Amino acid sequence: MTQDSTSLSHPPVPHQPLKLAILGAGAWGSALAQLARYNGHTVNLWSRRFGNSLEESINAVDVLVSAISMRGVAVTAQQLQTLKLPKKIPIVTATKGLDPDSTRTPSQLWETLFPQHPIVVLSGPNLSAEIEQGLPAATVVASENLEAAKIVQMVFASNRFRVYTSSDPMGTELGGTLKNVIAIAAGVCDGLKLGTNAKSALLTRALTEIIRIGTHLGGKTETFFGLSGLGDMLTTCNSALSRNYRVGYGLAEGKSLEQVLTELGSTAEGVNTTNVLIEIAHRERIPVPISWQVYQLLNHQITPQKAVEALMERDLKPEFYDR
Repeated sequence: MTQDSTSLSHPPVPHQPLKLAILGAGAWGSALAQLARYNGHTVNLWSRRFGNSLEESINAVDVLVSAISMRGVAVTAQQLQTLKLPKKIPIVTATKGLDPDSTRTPSQLWETLFPQHPIVVLSGPNLSAEIEQGLPAATVVASENLEAAKIVQMVFASNRFRVYTSSDPMGTELGGTLKNVIAIAAGVCDGLKLGTNAKSALLTRALTEIIRIGTHLGGKTETFFGLSGLGDMLTTCNSALSRNYRVGYGLAEGKSLEQVLTELGSTAEGVNTTNVLIEIAHRERIPVPISWQVYQLLNHQITPQKAVEALMERDLKPEFYDR
């Protein structure tokens, strides 16, 4: 495959450079900042650990991007309510998780507090380490406001980062969130050296489980077969760059969850997501056999080996069945 060398030095940009505030200076926030700057945009990168002013960071910005961890979303959004956020600018949420207090997704939290702003979900198979190396990747920006999605698409799209739009923010968000639970299971599978047959079966049945949960909560089926669903799951379940995968792998090696998280030194959103997901599944009566085994494993109720046995010994049934 050949590529015109001139295209590499001239990424596509909107009609004029925009000013962004990116909240969260972890690996993901930094990668998004790099992508925006690559396209000639100005970026104010804010983090609590920097000690810089949130109010100054959002002053006169055209787009707000939230890349903070799930535990910080609600408090940061509430803090922003007291500040003068420019009217009606797009708010982009790039966080993959579920709020433990309300069981809501990040976009639902932002939408509740900022109903006058278009909310855009950014999610896809995006390992931040690879993006920072300049390796090619693709993602999805989803919103009920298509114009806002297109603005965000143009902010980040380049010859190294392909951005697709979608009108299904809930499905896009849930695909990226729920696959973190499955990544833990995939790490266990590889850590126990169960083989390719087992891994393939796990991921196939896991996709069915994600679709069951996601459509129940409002997502569209086809979204889960796209980049933010199947694409993100394949990436996260097959790479040691994934923190959630490494959690499962470490547990399979006999390490405690506490030891694994200490060694990671960063947040593995799948741990919190699993706990919140099980709460939702019980409340909504959604069958989640794989997620349930991950939940028991994370809460010291079962060993990795017993979790596999429990899945293999489930009642026999047709492959395509609503339960």
